[in-house]
Amino acid sequence: MHYRVILRILGILLMVFSLSMLPPVGVSMFYEDGHSFIFVAAFVITLATGFLIWLPVYRVREDLRTRDGFLVTVLFWTVLGLFGAIPLVLSESPHLSIVDAVFESLSGLTTTGATVMTGIDTLPESILYYRQQLQWFGGMGIIVLAVAILPMLGIGGMQLYRAETPGPVKDSKLTPRITETAKALWYIYLSLTIACAVGYWLAGMTPFDAIGHSFSTVAIGGFSTHDASIGYFDSPAIEMICTFFMTVSAINFGLHFFAWRQRTFRHYFEDPEVKFYLGILFVTILFALFVLVITATYPPVEALRKAVFMVVSVATTTGFGTADFAHWPVMLPFLLFVAAFAGGCAGSTGGGMKVIRILLILKQGYREIQRLVHPNAVIPVKLGNKPISDRVLQAVWGFFSVYLLVFVVMLIALLGTGLDQVTAWSAVGATLNNLGPGLGDVSAHYGGLNDTAKWILCFAMLLGRLEVFTLLVLFTPAFWKR
Repeated sequence: MHYRVILRILGILLMVFSLSMLPPVGVSMFYEDGHSFIFVAAFVITLATGFLIWLPVYRVREDLRTRDGFLVTVLFWTVLGLFGAIPLVLSESPHLSIVDAVFESLSGLTTTGATVMTGIDTLPESILYYRQQLQWFGGMGIIVLAVAILPMLGIGGMQLYRAETPGPVKDSKLTPRITETAKALWYIYLSLTIACAVGYWLAGMTPFDAIGHSFSTVAIGGFSTHDASIGYFDSPAIEMICTFFMTVSAINFGLHFFAWRQRTFRHYFEDPEVKFYLGILFVTILFALFVLVITATYPPVEALRKAVFMVVSVATTTGFGTADFAHWPVMLPFLLFVAAFAGGCAGSTGGGMKVIRILLILKQGYREIQRLVHPNAVIPVKLGNKPISDRVLQAVWGFFSVYLLVFVVMLIALLGTGLDQVTAWSAVGATLNNLGPGLGDVSAHYGGLNDTAKWILCFAMLLGRLEVFTLLVLFTPAFWKR
């Protein structure tokens, strides 16, 4: 393990992250909300800490190994979550405890969207902007940016890319060099954000709300500048724009890259994962619409509007709201919540287990049924026309097993803190899948939970963002052996 180069990288990234404290200073000065000093103080603390970590090892020039990449990635998210909480601790509005501030910061950076705050409409504009910005950086910006700049600093970035990029097939690169890959993803991410912000503005949002919501939409985050979320605007046009960008942002960004380079959209409809992902959304929307209509929860047109938005929001793990789906009739809350376990596509900003894993598990299960009928047949599992190796299938099943095991362990831990079963089950699912809103006592916010439960859920958010194995591998003895 190259601890000196790890410290050097961590110091550099912390100094880069300190720059994210400066835009809220400008917002605070523009709106005169009196919080500029808080962000200046947070900037100085973060920058000084990063500099002190970097200074003793700034001359170190070594390449990262795979194990180093895992450790840097975990430290990166953990340390940024802690330092991202500084403005929330220093602020008097809201004045959060340390655990609440860390929870809110990690929720933003991991794009979970679970909040401990109430009265969001009355918060200072700089705090509101900062929360949205955290999600935008967390969605893809920080790691992609870091991967892009590390080679310029004499540090190889491929190990970070492999450790961070979600999905079972991680080694495929869009361009020959990892730096170019990172830049391509960054430009696409930025372009989608700008397009989304312009769309919101044209649909009637103020520039402040349009920028803030575009950050959390493209990041699949779910934070809003209003307690009522997207429902605050009560605008079909805004909801349609939001639905479109949530759907697009939950698709593999590699496909967006090819669409941009080849000037074609045909490959979207030829990709097995995208077809399965859109199929899940379509079937779930139809079922939700059917239940809402036959139970007379809403008039038919209103039911269609609510069903489309909420299914896309929950299934993509965004977490925006125009209705309280937790109180929808019969099995709908449970159905929507389960859809979030599939989440977005691999290589997207969405959470969950990723659609491609669910698809491969179903294909593998169907193959086992076929083998019962034809025990000696050689039956490959294919995505499109490409056979999938048994090594990938084993990895998918391993991930699925560990994911469920982690879910059960954390559920038991939450129940041990005194939460009821519905609240505990949904809270673990919402944080592990990076969804945000849950059921029971966490359908609106997480502020009423005890501190122990909040720390457990912070760990769940990190597990979900780092796709379980990246974090759990640090707890194995083999990882630390020479």
